[in-house]
Amino acid sequence: VFCFSDPRTDSWPLVHSPLPVTLLFVSYLFVVALGPIYMRHQKPLKLQGLLIAYNLAMMALSSYMFYEFLVTSVLDNYSYLCQPVDYSQSELGMRMARVCWWFFFSKVIELLDTVFFILRKKQEQVTFLHVYHHGTMLFNWWSGVKYVPGGQAFFIGMLNSFVHIFMYGYYALASLGPRMHRYLWWKRYLTIMQLCQFLAIAAHSSYNLFTECPFPDGFNTAVFLYILSLLVLFLHFYYRTYIRGKR
Repeated sequence: VFCFSDPRTDSWPLVHSPLPVTLLFVSYLFVVALGPIYMRHQKPLKLQGLLIAYNLAMMALSSYMFYEFLVTSVLDNYSYLCQPVDYSQSELGMRMARVCWWFFFSKVIELLDTVFFILRKKQEQVTFLHVYHHGTMLFNWWSGVKYVPGGQAFFIGMLNSFVHIFMYGYYALASLGPRMHRYLWWKRYLTIMQLCQFLAIAAHSSYNLFTECPFPDGFNTAVFLYILSLLVLFLHFYYRTYIRGKR
């Protein structure tokens, strides 16, 4: 099913044209490639205060988005099996579209994760998985907000926001310094939570490929294939970090 851009979101920041998001992505790749070269002769920056504030702010934003996705979907009687996009100007339809835009914009903000790693000379954290995930989420959610802000896509945003509450909570504790490391034993379970999230999204998006649902099959197919790629990469990370690493 072909989608036309949603006139409700078309005039919102960064949505109308793919050019701003493409420029952001290209700039991001430049920072990933050239940042470590610049930092090679620099001392690593501490950034402790900034990191604590940033991670707490992202935790708060994730909490807000999870609340909005959950409450709006409940009030509007969203279906977890088949939910077409509400393109109306209704209060709940606009509320869902707005939180989808905020979720997209949170992916722009999250590019700072990589910048902070580079400034602190934590280059080992800037893996292919890290760059692939951060870069591709920009385009995924730009297209989501431009064409299908709501509908089936709400489930992805709601689940991911929920996981990010814990993820940025973990980062906030980690940024407090070595004295907090004894309280971070649950990192492995955070990765398991992310893997469960991907499995749930894969099941959710693939279900509609075998049923009649007025939500574009193209989007569900793209989500399913993308989630499979993340599942493979995260399983490899899990094996390398928690299984082979232990041995």
